[in-house]
Amino acid sequence: MILYEMIDYSTLKVIWWVLLGVLLIGFAVTDGFDMGVGTMLPFIAETDIERRIVINTIGPTWEGNQVWFILGGGAIFAAWPPLYAISFSGFYLAMFVVLAAMILRPVAFKYRSKRPDPSWRNTWDWALFIGSFVPALVFGVAVGNVLLGVPYSLDNDLRMTYEGSFFGLFSPFSLLCGLLSVAMLVMHGCVWLVMRASGDIARRARRIGTFAALFGIVLFALGGYLVASGYVDGFRITNEVDPNMQANPLAKEAVIEDGAWMANYSAYPLLWIVPGLGFLGMLGTLILLQTRMEMPIFAFSKSAIVGIIATVGISMFPFILPSSVQPEASLTVWDASSTHRTLFNMLVATVIFLPIILVYTAWVYRVLWGKVDEETIERDNHTAY
Repeated sequence: MILYEMIDYSTLKVIWWVLLGVLLIGFAVTDGFDMGVGTMLPFIAETDIERRIVINTIGPTWEGNQVWFILGGGAIFAAWPPLYAISFSGFYLAMFVVLAAMILRPVAFKYRSKRPDPSWRNTWDWALFIGSFVPALVFGVAVGNVLLGVPYSLDNDLRMTYEGSFFGLFSPFSLLCGLLSVAMLVMHGCVWLVMRASGDIARRARRIGTFAALFGIVLFALGGYLVASGYVDGFRITNEVDPNMQANPLAKEAVIEDGAWMANYSAYPLLWIVPGLGFLGMLGTLILLQTRMEMPIFAFSKSAIVGIIATVGISMFPFILPSSVQPEASLTVWDASSTHRTLFNMLVATVIFLPIILVYTAWVYRVLWGKVDEETIERDNHTAY
């Protein structure tokens, strides 16, 4: 009870904004290299045994990596109910496509090696590609749409009306963000294969990863330029807001304004470290892929993901889902959260269970670590994918 009274409501809101970012970054860092590997599968492996090697580099851990996706969805549902309701309603068809693709991926993992027929296995290889590429692309497109503003409105009873369409999500800027997401995860997947595979697979991974890192740098720079130049409008709150207010998005005034997404960086120049981390991570990955180093490359690749995702969150703060048709209905950290008691109870549960998840995950990776090669597949043929 004393601790509950010590942590005020506004502080809990910021803590959960940070924790949501941590969960999303955790998902991108872990399941991200799975998606990157799956996206490259039909192109990076030429023979059946090579494809089995590639699949088995992620086979033992891909299911556990999706825990971060579930945690992120659960956190949105519990900590930011309006965000969950509006985003899942407005992006319903897009999320259905992502869900279908993510269901296709485990089916492909399980069924690919059930028959030795080449056409059978090739079909499931392309299913793995779809199940990896589509979520990577759509997640990036979703981030692009959030930066642009989502076309929804709220009435006085906070009932939402979505005025967009599925194909309207794929604007030039949102597609740029989607391609940046794909390039980032392909780069991450290539680094994973450099560490876990060898021979021709690792050599091809270095080459493809180099191009993905270079492409990612260009797209990240172009996206930043479009945001800074005013091509992408930002949002700004125009009245004083009580950070301890209960959830009510209509209790504020907001406008769409050129360059508003750069305001936090102008006010706090130290924040430029975050996008710098994204560029440094990709540049370091690009350079180190030309060497025989392995583990340092993974650190740079993870840093790139942290920097890119955190750049978006910091640019938008305190907005979490702006409305392009009714700016005052935009959801922010201050007016779209659960109650003080709910956020506190969730924080207690997170402090207890998140370290357990991290320790267990680290233990699993330590036990299952090692190179996967043809000899490994033949020796463990009864358990390998």
